[in-house]
Amino acid sequence: MRVLGINALFHDPAAALVVDGAVVAAAEEERFSRRKHGKRPLPFSAWELPEQAARWCLRRAGLRPEDLDLVGYSFDPALAEPADQLGLDDPWDWLRQRYAQDAPSFLAHALPGLDPAKVRFVPHHVAHAASAAFAVDGTADPSSVLVLDGRGEAASHLAARRMGGHLEPLAAQRLPHSLGLVYEELTQHLGFLRSSDEYKVMAMASYGSPSMAAEIRRYVYPTGDGGFHATGVPWPQLAPALRPGQEWSGRHADLACSAQLVLEEVLLDLVRWLHGRTHDPLLTMAGGVALNCVANSRIAREGPFDRVWVQPAAGDAGTALGAALFLAAGAGEPLAPMPGADLGRAWSDAELEEWLVRAKVPHARPTDIAAEVARVLADDGIVAWFQGRSEFGPRALGHRSLLAHPGRAANLERLNDVKGREQFRPVAPMVLADRADKIFDGPLPSPYMLFVHQVATEWRERIPAVVHVDGTARIQTVDPADDPLTARMLEEFELLTGLPVVVNTSLNTAGRPMVDDVRDALECFGSSPVDLLALGPFAVRRGALFAAGGEGARR
Repeated sequence: MRVLGINALFHDPAAALVVDGAVVAAAEEERFSRRKHGKRPLPFSAWELPEQAARWCLRRAGLRPEDLDLVGYSFDPALAEPADQLGLDDPWDWLRQRYAQDAPSFLAHALPGLDPAKVRFVPHHVAHAASAAFAVDGTADPSSVLVLDGRGEAASHLAARRMGGHLEPLAAQRLPHSLGLVYEELTQHLGFLRSSDEYKVMAMASYGSPSMAAEIRRYVYPTGDGGFHATGVPWPQLAPALRPGQEWSGRHADLACSAQLVLEEVLLDLVRWLHGRTHDPLLTMAGGVALNCVANSRIAREGPFDRVWVQPAAGDAGTALGAALFLAAGAGEPLAPMPGADLGRAWSDAELEEWLVRAKVPHARPTDIAAEVARVLADDGIVAWFQGRSEFGPRALGHRSLLAHPGRAANLERLNDVKGREQFRPVAPMVLADRADKIFDGPLPSPYMLFVHQVATEWRERIPAVVHVDGTARIQTVDPADDPLTARMLEEFELLTGLPVVVNTSLNTAGRPMVDDVRDALECFGSSPVDLLALGPFAVRRGALFAAGGEGARR
């Protein structure tokens, strides 16, 4: 059975393809259109579809639209209610719902040959839940699943249980109460872009103290029945609003810290309630709130579940995958675990070299690109690392990454300058999986960068570039069985420096999506002070590129 999943309604439009129960491809539209998040989450943009991502998914599998058995659309307009009845101030929400109703005809127009009768509406939070519960690796049946985000059709949360190919709903929180919307409001209040920059609030929280938590708890608190109250926080009474780019104060950091603490407290209550109903050993999570790695770590550390697994594309992009998995499961397909986050585009070595020759870019093919990169990093160079299939989700996981030496404290500021980011934001370490427990304390393995770990005291001075102000790091563990090339680069770097850790941040600049194709990589490399581009097995050096003056001879 061939099932295409589509997310389009709110933000992060994406497509995913499941064939005979296995995930074949998944990609976000932003990687093709080069527009961050694909579009802004406005009713007026709800008609926009991930056309390029969907076409690529089909090409990857050698399919045509008419070959599809089903198409899942991750919103069900039959479950939606008028915004005023939900307590939401959105006079144009009816337009969003109308666009959803017409999605089958829109999709048939975008993908000629598709029968619109094959389109099925999958409830938004069910799609989120399926993206985690049906994608998790290992034995996961039965298991519990928790979804939290800004909003779906009429709710902002779903607690459920996976049993075989079925999801049993256990609780849902009706709007306007929404932990995701509360966090979005705070993001906007602090001068950041709503529905985009919430991770900046999480980073800022580490610089403050929870002095305002008691006040926020008056408006955000668990209700003891698997739900919560979350609305009406008077942000201006707690700290003055910031304009975009305006310098923040300690009071703003305290506000972020307080809100983060209250969020964690409510999540822990929801997790304990869910475990009390299911007693499962495994909790899977999805929804935009599940990208809060600080909260995830507290759930793993203090919650009752033996194991916590978070969908790496936990935001709305992941609902494309969830919609496809849900329909496949409903049709009786045996589901295979998600093979990893590297579900996007890739190029052969010959195709990569053709790009370089056509662009007249001087390049070399070292005997071992991993060893070459390790040498550049050991000499304190910055490397753009472009390898294999691109990642699905917001994290760079060793396929589209910027790498640097973790032992140079100045490299944090240096990388933030390269990317054009705020200096209070941390960068992350990637570490060899078999070395991680000696350096980091937290959930292991951690291949998707969705938890924070305490850095061992004796290592903080050895890898200062990746240690956040609170002594933590959001790590990615690398297993040679899963990613042999990246693991070999780490091994070579350890031989040269004694450090099994490398700085890893996404290959992009501020406000731009992560690099996806070769043109993106060359443009980013050419416009940023990066020393080496490792494009598959090829090495492009900055000095050679600009010294060549357009004479792209192979060296």
